[in-house]
Amino acid sequence: MPSRRSAGHSEATGQGETPSRAAVTAAAYTPTQGQYLAYIHYYTKVNGRAPAEADMQRYFGVSPPSVHQMVRTLERRRFIAREPGRARSIRLLLERSELPELE
Repeated sequence: MPSRRSAGHSEATGQGETPSRAAVTAAAYTPTQGQYLAYIHYYTKVNGRAPAEADMQRYFGVSPPSVHQMVRTLERRRFIAREPGRARSIRLLLERSELPELE
């Protein structure tokens, strides 16, 4: 008796396969969000601590409310985590391979 396969799966074409996490993640954030994530990664790597919102404000040339809203969005979408009441507590929840290059 032939084996059963899930609908839409074909070994020959690879159809029905789940896309890689990196492909899903890259599609899940906007180009601007990706730049903030890349900045957080490189800033942390170079300085040994997470950036403050003021650091991101200076780098991206945007207002304090814009940076704060972006940080909240990244946290809500589970790309970063923060500890409430603790400065410079941003921590990336993505692997480097899931981030774009910083422009």
